[in-house]
Amino acid sequence: MRILRYPAFDQLEMADCDPVPLRPDEVRLRVAACGICGSELESFKNRSPRRPPPLVMGHEFCGIIETVGPAVRDWKVGARVVSNSLVPCGQCVRCQRGDTHLCAQRQVFGMHRPGAFAEQVNVPARCLIPWPEQVPAAAAALAEPLANGLHVARLTQHLPAETVLVIGAGPIGLFCQQALQVMRGARVIVADLSPERLAVATRLGASRVINSRVENVAQVIAEITGGEGADLTVDAVGAAITKHVSLEALRPGGAAVWIGLHANELTLDSYAITLPEKQVFGTYAAKLDELSQALDLMATGRVDALSWVQSFPLEEGAVAFRRMLAAQGTDLKAVLCPN
Repeated sequence: MRILRYPAFDQLEMADCDPVPLRPDEVRLRVAACGICGSELESFKNRSPRRPPPLVMGHEFCGIIETVGPAVRDWKVGARVVSNSLVPCGQCVRCQRGDTHLCAQRQVFGMHRPGAFAEQVNVPARCLIPWPEQVPAAAAALAEPLANGLHVARLTQHLPAETVLVIGAGPIGLFCQQALQVMRGARVIVADLSPERLAVATRLGASRVINSRVENVAQVIAEITGGEGADLTVDAVGAAITKHVSLEALRPGGAAVWIGLHANELTLDSYAITLPEKQVFGTYAAKLDELSQALDLMATGRVDALSWVQSFPLEEGAVAFRRMLAAQGTDLKAVLCPN
């Protein structure tokens, strides 16, 4: 089968390889579409030890079952399915309490096991959900990043969210924006450096956009909220400066959610969190029911996962990867379609 291989740092190439032997509890999918995630772009750009080559990346995907392992009972050949991005063990204390996305032994596709930048991929059957007929492949592959946004909405559902600031109008930021609009009815303000990305955020329903290259984000939020600050902020970039802005733009008693993974370390004024009782949430991945909810929102037209996304053949994967790294103009999100 054909794969897009990450053979060494700074390299991507098309290659041929034999399918990985199928385990009894797995199915083999013919991949219909697989999104290129920002975490993969960052790993490639920064030579991250979290994704050391050689490997095949790709964890946002859908496909059609071609082969079923002997222990699989709930799926048949020909079924259209969407996969979660990670494989939980199902046995640890975290899985048992329902936090499967935080599994102590979780395996991420394209990190700990072969990913879906390929014509075929093996998936444990417990990671699959049905792929609705009315959802195109390029959208179905993005159920996982949309589910990340839904997880943010669920994680903070006990908190007020009348005014929300999303920092970063990349794919995760845009999915967080739409999730909070749909699930919380929030007035969402989006900040980014790129006018093209802010135009997409506006088209997707943002009540206000802030060009952080020329405007002070916290000042604008203060003006909009009568000096109080946002109820909720979401840092979908993950740089030290955006983490600081997520706290600065927050009202006393509000909550900041950090989902971006751009940089790891920062210095922090802890009094600025403690004295105004601000909260900080980290968030990672999503649960299987959130993927199902994401597909339902796509199927009913409540979330737009297509108009701002570009599709490329798998053979052009390296080109698509480098275009998304350059992030020029409307190059926001790429989906690779092997077949």
